[in-house]
Amino acid sequence: MPKCRSLNFFIVDDDGSVIRTMTALLKKAGHKVAICRNGKTALKEIIKARPDFISIAIMMPGMDGLELIKELRAVKALDKTKIIILSGKAYEFDRKRSMEFGADAFITKPLNPDIFLDHINRICEDKVDVSFFGVRGTLPVPGKDAIKYGGNTSCVAMEFPKGQFFIFDAGSGIKKLSDKLLAQNRRRIDAHIFISHPHWDHINALPFFIPLYVQGNKFTFYGSSHGNLSTRELISAQMDGVYFPITIHEFASHVEFNDIKEETFKVDGITIDTMMLSHPGYCLGFRVHYKERIICYITDNELFPKDNENFEPGYVKKLLKFIHGADMLITDCTYADGEYAARIGWGHSPVSAVVDLANRAKAKNLYMFHHDPNQTDRDIDAKFKTARNLLKKKKSKTRVFAPAEGTMVKV
Repeated sequence: MPKCRSLNFFIVDDDGSVIRTMTALLKKAGHKVAICRNGKTALKEIIKARPDFISIAIMMPGMDGLELIKELRAVKALDKTKIIILSGKAYEFDRKRSMEFGADAFITKPLNPDIFLDHINRICEDKVDVSFFGVRGTLPVPGKDAIKYGGNTSCVAMEFPKGQFFIFDAGSGIKKLSDKLLAQNRRRIDAHIFISHPHWDHINALPFFIPLYVQGNKFTFYGSSHGNLSTRELISAQMDGVYFPITIHEFASHVEFNDIKEETFKVDGITIDTMMLSHPGYCLGFRVHYKERIICYITDNELFPKDNENFEPGYVKKLLKFIHGADMLITDCTYADGEYAARIGWGHSPVSAVVDLANRAKAKNLYMFHHDPNQTDRDIDAKFKTARNLLKKKKSKTRVFAPAEGTMVKV
């Protein structure tokens, strides 16, 4: 991950081990560090130093962390200074209070050196890290023909500067995400999991997402109910003991389920719009608003040709409005044009229709997603070349990408 420019950090903490660890990490990354162990003393020194970044503990002698933030946020000269709370108090109440007082992030102790600098970079750049862990559709495809793009099914993660963590779909790619989180020794994970629909390629690896079985983690699910089946019932059905030996009752983390439809709601201060997509069953697309940026996750979705009896101009108009101006449009691009004719009505789109949609919606960046399992890396390369040529022919300002597993994009 690219690092920020050299910054001036001011650490306010009475824990010597935390100071030593943080100082070593920051100096190794090229930053300058000043230290104070008393909140009241730190106030005067910070106002004088005007640092770029301040790390504050909550429990300190002289003045506690929240009082210090309140005083600092009243100083106009420090308006652009980023403030993080680093605390051993992992309670949700303390995190929310810290944000209310003006903190830019809340990081729990003990300090995790594997992810600390990544988080600092996100706060510094004020960007969202969007990571792809599975880009295939229908079923996983291991083997020599799926090396470049990977063979796992749908899973995309978003991490925000303030620490919000979103996961979209739980196809086999979520196992890759699980492995990454374990390798980073992540603790007290608080994530929101959005399920577009309960077809197997979007939920089948959820039982292998190890953080669900770790006490202290928290996961909130969002998905649409199907008839009389709630999101909780849909998720638990594939783990009812017949299909899998472990049930959701074995989850040691705190888990909540929410049924959603076409609506607008907020999650940790981030606005999300949903839209029902053109796909068998109740399938939702998501539009995520972060400040002035828009990220759209649209899978699975069929764009019927105009001469087909199922073509609905009203739906296309609605979808164009939903994705208009997206900084990042991640969308179903399952088929090459030559493949689609024999697969009309299967719920997925050909490359030319997707390119036309992205161009008309004035999406800034198109990310091709949900590739057919029969397609090799060369086939996906060919779809990407077709998309690029079509956009060029249209003189479109939309840029196109074909992300692979492991691709991370900053938005």
